[in-house]
Amino acid sequence: MNDTPVRHLPADTADTADTADTADTDRTDRSHRPARTVLVYGAYGHTGRFVVAELLRRAWTPVLSGRDAARLRTLSEEHGGLDVRPAAVDDAAALDRALAGAAAVINCAGPFASTAAPVIEAALRAGVPYVDVAAELEAVADTFARFDDRAREAGALIVPAMAFYGGLGDLLVSAALGDRREADEVVTAYALSSWRPTAGTRAAGRVSRERRNGRRRLHTNGSLEYRTGEPPLSRWSFPAPVGDRDVVGEFTMADSVTVPRHVDVPEMRTVMSAAAVEDLTSPDTAPPAAVDERGRSDQTFLVEAVVRFDGRERRAVARGRDIYAISAPLAVEAVARILDGRTLDNGSVEGLRVEGRPGPGGVVPAGALFDAADFLSALTDRASGGAEGFGWSLTAPDRPS
Repeated sequence: MNDTPVRHLPADTADTADTADTADTDRTDRSHRPARTVLVYGAYGHTGRFVVAELLRRAWTPVLSGRDAARLRTLSEEHGGLDVRPAAVDDAAALDRALAGAAAVINCAGPFASTAAPVIEAALRAGVPYVDVAAELEAVADTFARFDDRAREAGALIVPAMAFYGGLGDLLVSAALGDRREADEVVTAYALSSWRPTAGTRAAGRVSRERRNGRRRLHTNGSLEYRTGEPPLSRWSFPAPVGDRDVVGEFTMADSVTVPRHVDVPEMRTVMSAAAVEDLTSPDTAPPAAVDERGRSDQTFLVEAVVRFDGRERRAVARGRDIYAISAPLAVEAVARILDGRTLDNGSVEGLRVEGRPGPGGVVPAGALFDAADFLSALTDRASGGAEGFGWSLTAPDRPS
């Protein structure tokens, strides 16, 4: 295994190295694509609004898209008149028009079981990277199964679950592992001060429950298996100031799909603070309410990733505020690094670099595509406009387990 990171060419440089059979007109169109224009699908949703604001904060140009033209126009007016391109997921021509001239697309519209595939298809036709904020593990698994081969053949990048549930856990696991790409066990532990689900979260949850027929999924014995019955309850000792909390086990999230794609791990478990699960499952829990000028709620979170191998243990921890708001800098930072060519090909994903193509291709998890520690530190760095209130650390670099 080659552990030396290799930087890919920036997208606009890579365009000049297209294969000989690529049409000259196609190369010309791509070379003139604005480097910082990003389509946000589902822009008027709760997370989509944070993504639009994050793009504007970076002085990028968001293009607003989604099904509801009236809500798109309202959001556009709130930001002084942004480009609005309505498109339903079942209207391929409208999606193509929406993506015209964009350098990338961020899909924020759930349930992703319905939206991911059509928007990915449009991104493949347009030849631009696709990033989404899906938390539905079935939808994320579908994306890998349906599009990995096609994206590799096209030299296209698809990055699912680039959000609080999925991307953040994947990056923490990768940072804790360092150069390693195997572990005996991985645990991600979530402590939320509360969980006020959005309408989108509730809708996505209903779709996932229907697909599972009331069962749970768990990565065990090297694959995702179903579980029935009540989930296990236990206690977890989180770092200060959270401390010991009751947790619900086998609360599998999207990182149980993404991490095993690039880490050889037979067992991966997820635990969630029991109080947050009660909030999520109660029909009376209100949606998140904004308490600051950025629209964030007062919810706080702590995520701990524990990796065990060869009788040793490493831990990485992230702390921050508002699980929906933090998904915006995660997704936008991913797009920035892809467009800048700040991606890794260190052998962690077999065949990531497609022969004859200038850059990576495939459906690629966050921890396989990016320098995890550097990515997390970028979110922390306020001086460069990082996510306010976010921090991360390695709390146990290497100790006996």
